[in-house]
Amino acid sequence: MDRTPGERVVTGDSSPVTDTGKALVGRSQRFELDDRVPVSISVSVPVTAPTGTDSSRDPADSCERRVRSFPIQWADSTGLEIAGYGVAARITADGPDRFDRVRHQAGELFDRLEYDGPATARPRVFGGFAFHDDRTSDPTWEGFDSAAFVLPAVQVVRTGEDENWVTVLASDDEAAVDRLERWAEWLQTAPEDAPTSSADHGPGVEDTSRTTTPAEWTAQLEAALERIDDGDLRKVVLAQALTATLEQSLDLGQTLERLRSAYPTCYRFAIGGERESGTFFGAPPERLVFKRGETVETEALAGSGPRGETPAEDERHADRMLADDKLRREHDLVVEAICGQLEPFVDSLSIDDRRVRRLANIQHLRTPISGTLTEDRHVLELAEALHPTPAVGGVPPDLAWETIRDTESFDRGWYAGPVGWFDGDGDGEFAVGLRSGVASDDQVTLFAGNGIVADSDPEAEWEEVQLKFRPILEALR
Repeated sequence: MDRTPGERVVTGDSSPVTDTGKALVGRSQRFELDDRVPVSISVSVPVTAPTGTDSSRDPADSCERRVRSFPIQWADSTGLEIAGYGVAARITADGPDRFDRVRHQAGELFDRLEYDGPATARPRVFGGFAFHDDRTSDPTWEGFDSAAFVLPAVQVVRTGEDENWVTVLASDDEAAVDRLERWAEWLQTAPEDAPTSSADHGPGVEDTSRTTTPAEWTAQLEAALERIDDGDLRKVVLAQALTATLEQSLDLGQTLERLRSAYPTCYRFAIGGERESGTFFGAPPERLVFKRGETVETEALAGSGPRGETPAEDERHADRMLADDKLRREHDLVVEAICGQLEPFVDSLSIDDRRVRRLANIQHLRTPISGTLTEDRHVLELAEALHPTPAVGGVPPDLAWETIRDTESFDRGWYAGPVGWFDGDGDGEFAVGLRSGVASDDQVTLFAGNGIVADSDPEAEWEEVQLKFRPILEALR
């Protein structure tokens, strides 16, 4: 049962609608509801405060503060922010055919959902895939299948134009109207005890422990370099895990806000596992794939360098990156592989010029890539073709996967896997699950890695990996 919005704890409708076998009906600002079936309604949350409320409070700000506590979070650099609460349906799959199985299960779900509202508020499922196709037994990833997606019982969408939409699922027309009204009112009313701004510091880090010591890292790189010297493996990405013990419990909403402030051009996401398991969250800079209609977009993001203390120093670092043979070779491997993975699906590919993308603490070489599909494809078909990109796996993919399994001293779980959303038309967007961690109780396990090519230096690669831990660590401190 839903608790009334306005109570301290808000829950969604947790009974799976997939169990009913009935159709779902979507409407936008319309209430001609079929009382025989569950319904999905979406309406815009007003930007003016309702009568009788404190007019000094911005309801759009109230909506933003309310949804920070939702367990499903997604945001991109365009201003699109989506939050979900409750589980109307859950889709899971394991094994090498997991992408197909998720796609078919979701197709059956969306086939029973009739929706004629605005595209902005359309129902979506949110989730992701583990890096490897088998389910992990590592306790860090307890509750996470190798593929899992959730259709939220309540979905709130905020756009860059400050539009706010709420979409709800309910078991009958009366419940739908009631729930919709309560959620709309609750979302635009600021909680009395809510802070007026994000906290300027995190829960604090009491201690950290690593899965890989510097000596072990050197041994791992030397083993990988031997395989590269043998001639078949050209690049492999090796990663590390770091567990941070927190001084206080984690407020995930505030942590994501700090990541937004520090990395406004990156994605932000949070997705929980089943039951009372942890939450996978992060601020990845890299798009895996975006698909809308016949358009597909992706990017190569590989080759990293430091930020400068001044704009002039920034430019010097960027110039060195663009001229560095090792970085360019590593980057070009990624561009070449991505284009090869997309070519079977497109009429043509457009490859933009290589450029430098600056983040708060690091710079990356970036090449945008786009294409026009030869026929309509589901975004999951494209995600499967692209995962893992050489930026997180290696070249060739099969040898890189084998090397990662043989070499790394931890289970990647969902780290570096596709994470994102898709809708009933097969459109959607996925980021690569980098700059990420799993939060559970008073611990957060972080992940970071680096691309290894023929002339990689273990010490330099170690330092670069530590740099990639910083975004999440700084958000926790």
